Amino acid sequence: MSEPAAVNRPLGQEMTLREAQSRVDRWIHEIGVRYFSELTNLAQLMEEVGELSRLFSRTYGDQSFKQGDDRGELSDELADILFVLICLANQTGVDLQQALEQNLAKKTSRDHERHKLNPKLSNGGHPA
Repeated sequence: MSEPAAVNRPLGQEMTLREAQSRVDRWIHEIGVRYFSELTNLAQLMEEVGELSRLFSRTYGDQSFKQGDDRGELSDELADILFVLICLANQTGVDLQQALEQNLAKKTSRDHERHKLNPKLSNGGHPA
C-alpha cells in the first residue's frame, strides 16, 4: 500500500507557512483521523515545550542527562512544537503566513531603534 500524499512529498523541498498548514491538515485527516480538541492541543503544546526545555537545560544549561535518559533531538522537539502550533492555527482559523508577516511589520515599526539603543545588547551584553 502506498503512503498518503501528505507524507510522501520529497524531503528538503521548501514550503511556505501556508503550505505547512495545508500539509498538517491533510496529515490530520488522512492519518490522524481528526484534530484533537483545541484544549487538548494546548496541553500537547505545553508538553512539547516542556520536552524542549528539558533538552535545553541539559544540553546548554547546568543540568546533566540522567543515565539512560533519552537525549532527544533539538530539531525533532522544535518540529513537534511547530506541528501542534500549526494544528492550533488551523483549528482557530489563523493564517500563520499572514500573522507572521503582520507581526514582523509591527515589531519592525516598534523596535527599529529600540534594540540598537539598548545598552544591554551592546558591549557583549554588559551595560557600559
